[in-house]
Amino acid sequence: MIFKKSYQIKPNTTGYLFRDHRFGKQLPAGNYTFWGPKKRIEVFILPETSKLLTITNQEVLSKDNIALRFSFNVLYRIEDGKRFLSKFSLDNPVESIIYEAEQRLLNVIQVHIRNKIAGMDSEELNEKRGEIADFNMQAIEQTVAEFGITIEEITLKDTTFPKAIQELFAKHLEAKIRAKADLENARTAVATARALKNAAALLKEDGNIKFFQLLETINKIAEKGKHTFMIGDIDKLTSKE
Repeated sequence: MIFKKSYQIKPNTTGYLFRDHRFGKQLPAGNYTFWGPKKRIEVFILPETSKLLTITNQEVLSKDNIALRFSFNVLYRIEDGKRFLSKFSLDNPVESIIYEAEQRLLNVIQVHIRNKIAGMDSEELNEKRGEIADFNMQAIEQTVAEFGITIEEITLKDTTFPKAIQELFAKHLEAKIRAKADLENARTAVATARALKNAAALLKEDGNIKFFQLLETINKIAEKGKHTFMIGDIDKLTSKE
């Protein structure tokens, strides 16, 4: 029997017409009507825009066998719709096809991240976070290009250690901060002692400074109301001897 089939291709999407399970042509945005046997005409509508995927709580072991979890974002786009459809069974709805493609895409990226993390010790992961997030885009692109997909961006969101490991890292960081603070205090104490030693040597050698110091002492005594006091020979008090 002959049936009429109508399709609406919305903006930012492209339709792919198949007749008798063979690709016919691409259909830009618009409304289309086809006549023919019901099961011999099919149009698959694919998005042209980018899509963001977020994957969380993926577990992996570090080089020193510490279990941790990581999350990442993937921004991808279907670059070649015809090739994309040729890699999957068209017996399923287009939503199922896209979902299967996304799972394959994520598996490729997960393997890449796992291999990087598995090659590092747990203590290195925070320091070398930039290296983990420095993805080999060329290698990943070559793998997913056969599906007609292009990856625009991959972002490592976070890595999460077990609570016990987090506490150990916190104690280790606290010890490092304390050691740094103690070192700075020791340096300050040494600098102060050196300055006092230099000042004492200067006082010992310079009679004028001794004289001014004596005057300062007299002023302090006078401020307390004790106006009667006796001092020896100022020349002798301020001399080198």
